[in-house]
Amino acid sequence: MNFKINNIKYVTCLLGLYLLMACVKDKNFETPKADCVSDLSANLTIGELKAHYVDELIQIQEDWVIEGYVVSSDLAGNFFGTLHIQDNLVNPTQGLQLEIDLRDSHLFYEVGSKILIKTKGLYLGMSKGAIKLGGVFSAFGNPAVGRLPAAIAGQHLFNSCDPLGSLLPKTVGINELDDSMISTLVQFGNMEILLSELGHTFAVREEETIRTLTNCEDLELELLNSGYSDFQGNLLPEGNGTITGVLIKDNKDYQLVIRDTSDIVFKDIRCEDLVDEFTSTKIFISELADPDNNTGARFVEFYNSDSEPLDLKGWVLRRYTNDNTDISSTIDLSGFIIEGNSTFVISPNASEFEMVYGFPPNHGVSTNSPADSNGDDNLELVDPFGTVIDSFGVIGEDGSGTNHEYEDGRALRNGNNSEANPIYTFSEWTIYNDSGEWGTINEPQNAPDDFNPGIR
Repeated sequence: MNFKINNIKYVTCLLGLYLLMACVKDKNFETPKADCVSDLSANLTIGELKAHYVDELIQIQEDWVIEGYVVSSDLAGNFFGTLHIQDNLVNPTQGLQLEIDLRDSHLFYEVGSKILIKTKGLYLGMSKGAIKLGGVFSAFGNPAVGRLPAAIAGQHLFNSCDPLGSLLPKTVGINELDDSMISTLVQFGNMEILLSELGHTFAVREEETIRTLTNCEDLELELLNSGYSDFQGNLLPEGNGTITGVLIKDNKDYQLVIRDTSDIVFKDIRCEDLVDEFTSTKIFISELADPDNNTGARFVEFYNSDSEPLDLKGWVLRRYTNDNTDISSTIDLSGFIIEGNSTFVISPNASEFEMVYGFPPNHGVSTNSPADSNGDDNLELVDPFGTVIDSFGVIGEDGSGTNHEYEDGRALRNGNNSEANPIYTFSEWTIYNDSGEWGTINEPQNAPDDFNPGIR
């Protein structure tokens, strides 16, 4: 009789085990339904709690309760022993890192869930530039915030009965980061993996690994990956696009940690493949000024005869002083756009220029620059690809007494000219000076009456 009963029990156990295994196909099984609380409410914000930390570890003695929304997940193994929360689902103002010794915490604290934390008895401290909450451990004889043992985590962390929320990551730029964003969910656009790191995996096996994110402005951000994550052996993605993750800090450096590879959407072409530098023969030097009565009113004027604007990224104006064959000074025109059928005026003394001519120049530069010539120097306008597009004067020849001298005067591109010319051609110019050769006009010019910057 006992034999039969035992057999029945054995078969029943096997059947139960089979049914259980049939329901659980992998680690993505349904999250256990943890008890929630509806009678617990926050009496302190995350920001207010963090403000109580002043230079040294403290154990909280007050009955404070804070609340926050979970933004991290250890489902893919890229987070371990930490739980990150922020104070709002959208536009958070503060985040906080919880040190907790609980494996598969995503089963108990889902991304987007609201949790409440009784902080009494917990420790608040700083590690590597970030304020953290948790238990305590001794580091070389000094107490520090450590992981809260799983056995007592349930005495401090509680799920709210509020429904699961929808997190909206905060869109930020690399140069906009500050410590209030630590432990919050952020998103960066126009990002890609550093070219030299393409072809590598996310992380070295069983090693915490830093990879490098960059944007088209060459700003960089560290991407921290676990060597134990599910995607450790995946190749880093090519392309450009958005990346979402939890912001953390390692002393002075901000780092981004993704929850899984779905946080990366790189579908656009990389920065180096973008065509953002252009050339044109429709932009040329239209006027050069060295007023006889005021050297502070000197200027260089360009004109774009095309109807379309031109981005001047990579464009350079070079000056060859007197008879020099080596470049004496340059002006980098990157960052400016010259509109279609419009002028672009550069002054070496912006305040004096505005006082004399009544409006500010498009670009103010320094003295002794190409815009500050005394009329016997030579100039080249060079496109982003190193091609000389337009020129004034003859390099290697001092302009004094020649047909390209505009000392104490003015060099004006004739109105019928609509194309740049890399070779100086005197017939394209009307030149005023004090001592130029035959064909020029020996009449010194005074500012502002004899000049018309900004008008073509």
